[in-house]
Amino acid sequence: MNNRVKTFGRTAAAVTAATAPVAGLTLAASPALAHGTMQNPISRSLACYQENPESPRSAACKAAVAAGGPQPFYDWNGVRSANAAGRHRQVVPNGKLCSAGDPAFRGLDLARADWPATNLKSGAAYTFRFRVTAQHRGGFQLYITKNGYDPRKPLTWANLESKPFLTKNDPVASGGVYTLPGKLPAGKKGRHLIYMIWQRTDSPEAFYSCSDVVFGGTGGSAGGGAGKPSTKPTAKPKPAPTQPGRPCAPIAPPHTHHDDQVALKSRPASNDSPASGDAAGTAMIAGTVGLALGGVGGLLLTGRRRRDAARPRG
Repeated sequence: MNNRVKTFGRTAAAVTAATAPVAGLTLAASPALAHGTMQNPISRSLACYQENPESPRSAACKAAVAAGGPQPFYDWNGVRSANAAGRHRQVVPNGKLCSAGDPAFRGLDLARADWPATNLKSGAAYTFRFRVTAQHRGGFQLYITKNGYDPRKPLTWANLESKPFLTKNDPVASGGVYTLPGKLPAGKKGRHLIYMIWQRTDSPEAFYSCSDVVFGGTGGSAGGGAGKPSTKPTAKPKPAPTQPGRPCAPIAPPHTHHDDQVALKSRPASNDSPASGDAAGTAMIAGTVGLALGGVGGLLLTGRRRRDAARPRG
């Protein structure tokens, strides 16, 4: 009996020692929520994601990935400021509007005239769509660049019209999309940029996106058609480890792929193994270990940022 108690004690201590650091790691690895980006007309972050961040097709997306790596485009829904509270011009610096001042997304700020763009008709009715991965109360404001905008120069607040051409408060999401019907600005020609701000009213957090557009030209249609971009990437991206220090990570939308599995292998018998009379105690301990590691392991895997976890639905 004494030997049995000692064995149980040693095993229980081992379980505690093994699971404690794992539990701590799980808490540290849990990602924050990320919430969305403009889908129609498609934003830079979503356009480059759809091209596949591992091997983008367009020159602009290649340059953006070279500037900041592929991970930001797997986090296409995370361009945000945690404490904007409506102070957008104060918290988002000039020249960094498309990244919202987040250095991880610096590739989005590249001043180029060849970003994938959506063809639009000036003054026409248009249904804007915002791809959302976590819904909140709040308002959308859409701005357009002034006539004379030069995409080869860094985007500043002064490049935008002083007032939004479209404002929508508390729209209702359906199928993971906020639908924002409106009218495109009149008197626009050539390449422009639509700047979107989504300011939450239940939090100071705000989200931003840059959508490149061409009025009355042949700038190409990003994502597979004017106003109707495809939401399917060209290739299945590879999993990637979580990058430390990232403030915002995507949550898994409906088409999450659970590729990670945990396999627990039993240890071979040793001279320290309890006798057959201790089988019940051993089974109880094994069950406890399995439950603890199973639950913690599940949380740990949930906390990992997999690059395919942000894939939007088609």
